[in-house]
Order: sequence, then C-alpha cells, then structure tokens
Amino acid sequence: MTDCDHNATGPNLYLVGFMASGKSTAGRNAARRLGYVFIDSDQAIEEAAGKTIKEIFEKEGEDAFRSKEREFMESGHPSTGCVVACGGGMVVPSGMAELVASKGIAICLSSTAETILSRTKGKTNRPLLNVADPEKRIRELLAEREPRYQAVGNVVSTDERTMTEVTGHVLRVYRDACGKRG
Repeated sequence: MTDCDHNATGPNLYLVGFMASGKSTAGRNAARRLGYVFIDSDQAIEEAAGKTIKEIFEKEGEDAFRSKEREFMESGHPSTGCVVACGGGMVVPSGMAELVASKGIAICLSSTAETILSRTKGKTNRPLLNVADPEKRIRELLAEREPRYQAVGNVVSTDERTMTEVTGHVLRVYRDACGKRG
C-alpha cells in the first residue's frame, strides 16, 4: 500500500513524542513503505547549524534550539511527501503542536517512563538526561510534556510492541486521517 493519493505528494506525516519513543525507527519504516522521504528534524537542524544538538544546548541554550525547531517547521523541509521524526520537545513551546498539526498529519508515539528509561540507559547523546537522576528527569519531563503531545490528537503506544507493529499502527492512523482530509 502507498500513501493517500498513491504518490509521494500526500500530506507530510509528523511523528511527535518523547525521546526514545521510536519516532526515528518507525519514521524510517513508514517513509520506506509510503515511498516518502524521511527527515529527522534534529539531524536537519544539526546540518543547518553546523553543530550537534548537544553543542547547541551547551553553547546557545535550549531557547535557541527551540527557535531552530520553529524555523525548521516553518520553512526547513518540503511540504508534501515526507515523514518527519520531530525532536522530543518540538511540540512543547506554545503554538508548536498546532503548527506541526497544520503542516500535515501528526501522530504522537507514546511510551511509559519505564520504556524510555530502558531505551536511553547508558546513552550520552541526550542532553536533557545528563543529570544525576535520569529516571526522575524522564518522569518530570513526561508529566510536563504529555498534554502537549496529546494536543496533536492521534496517539499510538509503542510500549511492548515491535517497531514493525508500531509502524503498522502509524500507517493505519495516517491513512485514516488522509481519508478524513478529503
């Protein structure tokens, strides 16, 4: 099966959710199955800035990074035929969940704190988790962000599912949403 109108000009699919929820893996899988281009917003921002996300956070701060995310959403990628894995905090600032949803079909990949902790354990490339108690930080961030993630409307749980199963659910939600768009 392919996208809504059987070519790579269907609405973009935006995957939002907490870090390590499976956005990049499910996004690559979905893009391949749809015949779309896959874009990781964090990688696109790193390429445009010439710095890693970690360097942006350390040298410019989180606000500067969030500004770069807004720029990416407003004009940093094609308007159709893409699957975009959004950074974990992209939809947190005021107006960003609505901006993402206005650009295409947004789906939140949801995971519990336990799942996220197991997926991020020992990883050093997560600036927001470089703290003494990563589990506490994950729980705090999830509590803060969950309402913003839910604001996109479509939610797929990734807990206790393979990425093949997650991708299948994502594609069903996407196709259903495409049908509702007209």
